[in-house]
Amino acid sequence: MATEAQRHVILNVNVLDVGITHDAWRHNDLDGLAFVDIEYFKTVGRIAERGTLDAFFLADGPGLREDPRYKPSRSLEPTLILAAVAAATENLGLIGTASSTFNDPWELAYRFLSLDYVSGGRAAWNVVTTYSPDVAGNFGLSELPDRDTRYRRAGEFVEVVQGLWRSALGGPAVDHHGEFFDVTGRLPVRASAQGYPLLVQAGGSPAGRELAGREANAVFSAELSLRAGVEHYDHVKAVAAAAGRDPADVRILPGLITTIGSTEQEALRRHAETEATAPDGFPLSRLETLLGVAPGELDVDSPLPQRVLADPPDPARFGASLGFRESVVRLAQEEKPTVRALLGRLAGAGGHRKVTGTPEQVADTIERWFRAGAADGFNLMPDRFPDGLDVFVDHVVPILRERGLFRREYSERTLRGRLGIPVGVTGAAAAAS
Repeated sequence: MATEAQRHVILNVNVLDVGITHDAWRHNDLDGLAFVDIEYFKTVGRIAERGTLDAFFLADGPGLREDPRYKPSRSLEPTLILAAVAAATENLGLIGTASSTFNDPWELAYRFLSLDYVSGGRAAWNVVTTYSPDVAGNFGLSELPDRDTRYRRAGEFVEVVQGLWRSALGGPAVDHHGEFFDVTGRLPVRASAQGYPLLVQAGGSPAGRELAGREANAVFSAELSLRAGVEHYDHVKAVAAAAGRDPADVRILPGLITTIGSTEQEALRRHAETEATAPDGFPLSRLETLLGVAPGELDVDSPLPQRVLADPPDPARFGASLGFRESVVRLAQEEKPTVRALLGRLAGAGGHRKVTGTPEQVADTIERWFRAGAADGFNLMPDRFPDGLDVFVDHVVPILRERGLFRREYSERTLRGRLGIPVGVTGAAAAAS
């Protein structure tokens, strides 16, 4: 299927409440309660569609953060929000996150295929395994399953969901009996305009990358440097090829945090203004959690300790995101910044690339990564919503269009059509069938 995706950068918008930074909601110009306002999400969706972006991406965490330093977030269930955004738009893709650790495969397959059908074939499921231990008690567990168990369950979960979706296309009914699930039957929903939802994967651990290469149509990755981006891109594509898949059926989409001004100085002022509202010590505390180090171990005026750089954590015991940690450590090894400088590179102490500058500088980064083979596109994370997305749509998108990197109008209504994934092809099991 020759497509826009082979000619254009893929651009999704990751709608993280009112902005990517943990302190954006404190800004005087923003509504801190927008994350429970469905009209707010519809407005953001319309802005994204005005810019002919590919999809609207929603994260999810099935639990409540008790620490008051964290922003309020993720109150409404993602597919409910996406259904409202679908009604407010015509072409925009709809990517919702749901955990394979804390959901049922039949129910999830039913929910997402229903969204896909009513939206005209625009839906995708972003599969995560959930690493927050606080969530376990919500589901009657005394502790979170270990990482290996979560990924084994995820692989089986995806297999069942795909089987149920393929049955809606006329495939055989599911008759699955495995380590975690016993499922027989079909879904009561017919296939959508694109067949069934795409599968997106977010997780940068070794097990996550293997799952991505075997099963995903798109990968939401976290990479801070171009070199690391190219290595991750090549690795996931190689895993896909080894699984008998066409590597071109896997789109690699790193996160890209943007703070945009008409001049670089204006962008830096905007960044400083947003960062100034963070609680004292919170960015450093978040970085310590991300790296798995004890409070007070990091000296802000020195580089990361050699122990942190040289001794990777035990995956079975590490409680944060391995992918984010690896992204940060790689940058520290390559550039050796002080902890203070490193915090300046990280929005909310995450592991995603950040660009603070003019529309041309943002477009330059997108083009450089795309042409270097580090990305097929990006999951955009504006510093603040909705104005951060407005300025991207009004000032960065035209530059990308002039450079021949992005569409001027939608020519494919389904998300699968825009990404160039043949109807019904999802994962190694489908490729082998």
